[in-house]
Amino acid sequence: MDAAPAPGAAVGRAAGAGDGRRLGLGLFLVSAAQFTLQLDFSIVNVALATIQREFGVSAVDLQWIVTGYALPFGALLLLGGRLGDLTGHRRLLVGGLALFGVTSLLAGLAPDSGVLIAARFAQGASAALVAPMALAAITDLFPDGPGRARALGIFQGATAAGASAGIVLGGILTEYAGWRAIFLVNPPVIVILAGAMLRLLPREQGHGGARAAARLDVAGAALVTVSVAALIYGLSQGQQRGFTAPATVVALAAAVVLAAAFVATERRVAAPMVPVRVLAGPARRVALAAMFLVASVVVGYVYFVTLYMQKALHFSALRAGLGLLPATLTVLVTSTWLARRLAARFGTRAALASGLASIGLGQLWLTQLSASGSYAVNVLPGILLTSFGMGLLFPTIAVAVTAGVESRDRGLAGGLLAAAQQVGMAMGLAVLATVAASASRAATGPATVALVAGYRLSYWVATGIVACALAMVLLLLRGSTAPRG
Repeated sequence: MDAAPAPGAAVGRAAGAGDGRRLGLGLFLVSAAQFTLQLDFSIVNVALATIQREFGVSAVDLQWIVTGYALPFGALLLLGGRLGDLTGHRRLLVGGLALFGVTSLLAGLAPDSGVLIAARFAQGASAALVAPMALAAITDLFPDGPGRARALGIFQGATAAGASAGIVLGGILTEYAGWRAIFLVNPPVIVILAGAMLRLLPREQGHGGARAAARLDVAGAALVTVSVAALIYGLSQGQQRGFTAPATVVALAAAVVLAAAFVATERRVAAPMVPVRVLAGPARRVALAAMFLVASVVVGYVYFVTLYMQKALHFSALRAGLGLLPATLTVLVTSTWLARRLAARFGTRAALASGLASIGLGQLWLTQLSASGSYAVNVLPGILLTSFGMGLLFPTIAVAVTAGVESRDRGLAGGLLAAAQQVGMAMGLAVLATVAASASRAATGPATVALVAGYRLSYWVATGIVACALAMVLLLLRGSTAPRG
């Protein structure tokens, strides 16, 4: 891809010169950027009620503060990944971060809800440039092997920690500094991260200008972007208005048609958006499918357990966020210390299966939520089992997806992994929230009892999804190692 030396060779020379500290700082910076992206996905949820009161936003418009970030984020991930491969990973990573900082400033200073929603769309678009490049930067810094496995464990731990920490930090900032602080905290952090990245990450020449445009599959990029956007929009509308609403049906039908057109286009072009070689390894395909399925479960698990703590156990928003802290710590410890050791000793298949089994047991435990239950009995064991499985699963998936990927495809591999996660989250939340709402409406008894009945059914469905993912791993992954190319 680049005229500069291959990242793996550069890393080898740096390590030989005793420059491990520079690599460690690079890993910290990239993980911090990923932490910030995930933080902004969840941090706004705690502030929604405050924003609604200040701006007088309707419930329908309020959801666009969340969806406005998720929709462009998910839709543009593949395009962002391919653009980075063509123009240079560091260049797009730093540029995307700068844009993310500017759009965060606009959101924090928004005079009305319209400007805030527009800024959230721009935030999501800039995040779609950063996320694939963050993973690509890790694979540029660390060649295949134990070093990369360790780095990806830390990276995935930062991802999980950001999603959980958003609930806690959102509550603290909203309560003590106002809702605008959840956005205004980003720009100074971004300035520090971007400046340090320019000094520490490997320089790339890339393929800028007309050459990059000539090599980009424009038709494929447009089709996949609009298809994913239609899918996420349709799912969000299904959650809000029902899956038989005209807007939902039209959006989901358009997503299917556009996806089919994308596949047909990819078969004809000389330089497709997603080359066959990127999906050639069976472990890579299975890992991406597993990420999609598990992401659909994890987003619902956090959503419903947070609601349960607030509505059934009467926790404050801040206390509910702190209730997830044991899960965050479990993911961090497991992903950074245990996951790579298990995969190295027993293989990718065993590590994936173990993680899925633990997540499934955690979801099964949460099917026993009770309106008169307690945190220690009903919540804590379930979130610990689930988070332990996440800590095993996510780094192993990242290693399987990135192993053997050439430098010219690393951004796309990062985009595929992030897209599998984001689309899975969008689909999972829409489906599980609809299932829970239907069960709650059909239940009899006090309001809390009916709500908990819906949560329980959502966890039964989640358990079934994890069981399907586990069966897929056991049946389709015969070998025990990650893909080699």
